[in-house]
Amino acid sequence: MKYIGAHVSTEGGVALAPRNAAALGARAFALFTKNQRQWQAGPLSDVSIAAFAENCAAAGIAPRYILPHAGYLINLGNPDRPAREKSFDAFIDELRRCEALGLLYLNLHPGSSLGKIGDRECLNQIAAAINSAHEKTATVTVLLENTAGQGSWVGWRFEHLAEIIAAVKNKARVGVCLDTAHAYAAGYDVTTPAAYQKTVAEFDTVVGLSYVKGMHLNDSKAALGSRVDRHENLGRGLLGLGPFKSIMNDPRFNDLPLILETIDDTLWKKEIGLLYKMGKPAERQ
Repeated sequence: MKYIGAHVSTEGGVALAPRNAAALGARAFALFTKNQRQWQAGPLSDVSIAAFAENCAAAGIAPRYILPHAGYLINLGNPDRPAREKSFDAFIDELRRCEALGLLYLNLHPGSSLGKIGDRECLNQIAAAINSAHEKTATVTVLLENTAGQGSWVGWRFEHLAEIIAAVKNKARVGVCLDTAHAYAAGYDVTTPAAYQKTVAEFDTVVGLSYVKGMHLNDSKAALGSRVDRHENLGRGLLGLGPFKSIMNDPRFNDLPLILETIDDTLWKKEIGLLYKMGKPAERQ
């Protein structure tokens, strides 16, 4: 069974996110648990936590199909120690917010070297931060999102993800969220059935499909290997619809939150319906 959703708004409070997802006909959703472009936020109230759980139950969406996204300011690979510590504190806060909401995952852009240190050092700093975060929190699994490789961001090569995971002590609390547009911009072709199978096989060899706990389903405005992060709505970019049909019919990606981050949110309900139609009969129910 496939679980499709979108990164929905939390305007008015996190408790409204499940309702926004249900209105799209979604079986999964992503959200920010606080403003993604601010370092600090007030604590979640007991009322909002209870309302979030109630609305998730009403929408029929279990925690395993919810993919919270960490804020964009966090950079665990920052070479400047005070700046990295500020990111780490924000990261801990986000993990604890997810724990308070009863969520299982936190999706994270791994980090950037800012062009001041080598990739290996940057990757080691990210892994060290995750290890420290695991010591300070109890339950949430960190999902590393593959990046497009724009600027000095690491995580665009599958080998980068593998290196971070190898250095994380608690393998049960680390995983991957695969983004289709980022993979394509990073140079991993998925546009034909053969290319798709090759890329998935390469990921399995380098990282391991067992680490994939979620996906972002995005078309791309940016060319293959451009290392530019530009999302597009499904079928309107350079990926076309082929890769998404492959995913919808690939049992290896069953039972995961598959999340739209396409640029026109007015099309999300239509895109969710389209994806289910691409799948096997069970997905269309």
